[in-house]
Amino acid sequence: MTNTVVRARIDEHVKEEAAAVLATIGLTVSDAFRLMMVRIATDKALPFEPLVPNAETVEAMKAARRGELVNVGAPEDLLRSLNASD
Repeated sequence: MTNTVVRARIDEHVKEEAAAVLATIGLTVSDAFRLMMVRIATDKALPFEPLVPNAETVEAMKAARRGELVNVGAPEDLLRSLNASD
């Protein structure tokens, strides 16, 4: 079987973070990519379930990126806030 080279563009920070995680389990980025591709070819599916956020979650993510975060203070305040709608 001959090998081929696959190239992918990815944010440098993401690559560095992923490489650090993979290194802790003795894998390189190439190893992990190879494992993923073999699994896709074998199973004819992604080896994970893609997350599709609902509209409310998408809006919350956009607000967080804009810096519109809610500060509730102490953990007790967070719990009160979360339980307020019950």
